[in-house]
Amino acid sequence: MFDFSTLLILVVILALVFDFSNGWHDSANAIATVVSTRVLSPLSAVLMAGVLNVAGAFLSTAVAITIGKGIVDPSSVTEVVVIAALGGAIIWNFLTLQMGLPSSSSHALIGGLVGAGLIHGGVSVVKISGLFKVLKALIFSPMFGFIMAFLLMVIISWVFYQTQRGFGVRLFRRLQIASAGFMALSHGANDAQKAMGIITLALLSSGQISTAEVPTWVIVSCALAMGLGTVMGGWKIIKTLGMNIVKLEPVHGFVAETGAGVVLMAAAHIGLPVSTTHTITSSIMGVGAVRGLSAVKWGVTKRILYAWLCTLPGAGLLATLIYLIIS
Repeated sequence: MFDFSTLLILVVILALVFDFSNGWHDSANAIATVVSTRVLSPLSAVLMAGVLNVAGAFLSTAVAITIGKGIVDPSSVTEVVVIAALGGAIIWNFLTLQMGLPSSSSHALIGGLVGAGLIHGGVSVVKISGLFKVLKALIFSPMFGFIMAFLLMVIISWVFYQTQRGFGVRLFRRLQIASAGFMALSHGANDAQKAMGIITLALLSSGQISTAEVPTWVIVSCALAMGLGTVMGGWKIIKTLGMNIVKLEPVHGFVAETGAGVVLMAAAHIGLPVSTTHTITSSIMGVGAVRGLSAVKWGVTKRILYAWLCTLPGAGLLATLIYLIIS
């Protein structure tokens, strides 16, 4: 049915490995707060997140289409370019996973695409307008996550000001299960599509398909790969997000997950591949900021910020080196 070349098969395999690493790396985005507040056990949390990540992948393909044709020109790239981009993103994901740094898989993939595309064909290969649109979304999504969480925390603090603490804790322990599930669903809706977009790009550039519509088999395989990665659990990053930025209680976890989830669902709907990692991290900071700047452990956030700044050029450089080696 499909006339796949060896290189194209390798692209599909690497894209699924990237999706697996994305799920593993970003598992913390959905479950860090619910585990740190002991609302769910680690095993229950990762299983719930894995299932909902898979479900979320079927909600939309708008982000996949943006990745597939909005960053680099499909007619100007080869399978080697895509392999190098994926290789750079995968290596970066595993490096930051081992260091416990919640860096962005989205930044890593886009940095890899741009790095490999530039070394392959120069600036003409990269769609500057599309790249600028994506970069704006990647920059503004943490800001919206911070603002959403901050405002929601202020509103909840005002509404429940005179509520007994015991009742509030019990209520938000239940609500946090729902918010963690919503965050996992929105993570799948946004992040699983990035590997879909990469495979679609490779299929377009090789002439296997004529439009940027994502084939069903691509959606299913990427959804399952991300779900399996999520079940692995990125425990070092879970510790960083759930315990090392702000001391969290169930209400804080509920607010951070809800605020981040709303931003991610909106981005997935309009086709913007934003960073789930940056969004949930900034939401946690927004929750902490309501209690005062001293509630946020800024030393940890500096390490996270350095990882954010280095991800695009770092993954781009790795992709460039891989391209030079295999081309």
